[in-house]
Order: sequence, then C-alpha cells, then structure tokens
Amino acid sequence: MVSTSSVKEQWDVIMDETKNPLKSYSLPTAHMIMQMLAWMWSAIFSVSFGSYYLFGVMAVGHILVIAGLFITLMVFQNANAEQS
Repeated sequence: MVSTSSVKEQWDVIMDETKNPLKSYSLPTAHMIMQMLAWMWSAIFSVSFGSYYLFGVMAVGHILVIAGLFITLMVFQNANAEQS
C-alpha cells in the first residue's frame, strides 16, 4: 500500500513549482511550460485511447483545471502577503 506522504511527495515533484525542476524559472514562465505539458499529455492520451474527437474537450478541461489551480495559488499568495 502506498502511504499518503509518498503520494504527496510524488505529486509535489511534478506539480509544486517550488520543488519541481522548473523552480529556477519565474512563475509565469513555469506556468506556461506546465500549460504546454498539459496540452502535450492531453494529446498523448487522446491519441492512445483513439479519442481524436474528444481532444478539444479534454484540452479545454485541462486548461481550465490548471488555470484554476494557478489562479487559486495567486489569490492565496496575495492574501498571505496582505496579512504580513
């Protein structure tokens, strides 16, 4: 069985901009690279499952989820900065 901390560490290596290899880039640059990777993986999964017609829907879904995560991150960071 996989421990929760192990799953979180694996998630952070990919998704946490302070821990993944993109940490040396500015946040907007890292965000753009992550967007391009999301598009790439969306295309890979579409082609591998034969869902060519669903690619657009899946791409939009990925963009919305990733954009939502980054918007939430920015709101939280601004809230923390205002409290300090």
